[in-house]
Amino acid sequence: MAVAIGSTTPGMALPGMDAELFARWAQLLEQRTGVVVAPARMAFLAGAVRSRMRETGFADYEAYFRLVSAGAAGAVEWATLVDRLTVHETRFFRHPPSLDLIARRWLPERIAAGQERLHAWSVGCASGEEAWSLAMVIDHALATLGHGPTYGITASDVSHAALAAARSAQYPAARLAEIPLEYRSVYAEMMNGDAFAPIERLRRRVGFARVNLLHAAAAPLKRLDLIYCQNVLIYFARERRRELLDGLAGLLEPGGLLVLGAGEVTSFSHPALTRVAAPGTLAYLRNR
Repeated sequence: MAVAIGSTTPGMALPGMDAELFARWAQLLEQRTGVVVAPARMAFLAGAVRSRMRETGFADYEAYFRLVSAGAAGAVEWATLVDRLTVHETRFFRHPPSLDLIARRWLPERIAAGQERLHAWSVGCASGEEAWSLAMVIDHALATLGHGPTYGITASDVSHAALAAARSAQYPAARLAEIPLEYRSVYAEMMNGDAFAPIERLRRRVGFARVNLLHAAAAPLKRLDLIYCQNVLIYFARERRRELLDGLAGLLEPGGLLVLGAGEVTSFSHPALTRVAAPGTLAYLRNR
């Protein structure tokens, strides 16, 4: 895609971003995605915007701002810019205590209660590592128990680029070390000497979708048994987190589990949720 408003030459320095410009860009990002960029990260935001302006031939912040804030006309360019402005840092088995809670306590209890199907949502899945880790844990737990429900995982992110990487499901071989051996030996297959992928059985269980957490209530995600939402809420304003959590609680089935990142919220309570007592985790059960 090429945009021909304004022009730059390779290596040409673009003007700096002052506090007023930063405030406008940060406000637009928060309004549309909920993501908050603190003033201390002005350099990050300015660098990402300038990089994209060079690629599209813009030399003027105001003209580029008008494009991306122009609704449908700027939707494609906005989607590309969001990929630059959102953080995709993740890894396999990022928080073992939360995964252990799912595999060793919650899932056996669901099976004992006669659960026949299980639908999980991995929120803010980035390039897929979290979703594949969740699939490995669930599949391994069911195999260990010898029976259990069929399951599926919907993994979502706001970034098209991150979702494309997640769907491809190919990762550098060096990252196998992030996966515990008991899972690695069963669920990872080498694609060539330099990459691996989750096995086909797991790939059939995980689907990917672009979902903005601000609009989760409108997404076709209902009757969820597990919502895994770690290291996502930290990017939202504190006053908005309660609203988002209320929405997630409403998507859970009775007995369903909401898993958050430890320390992401404080003093949170909800009449339909009960805090799970598990060291090192922040999780809530939907009351029956």
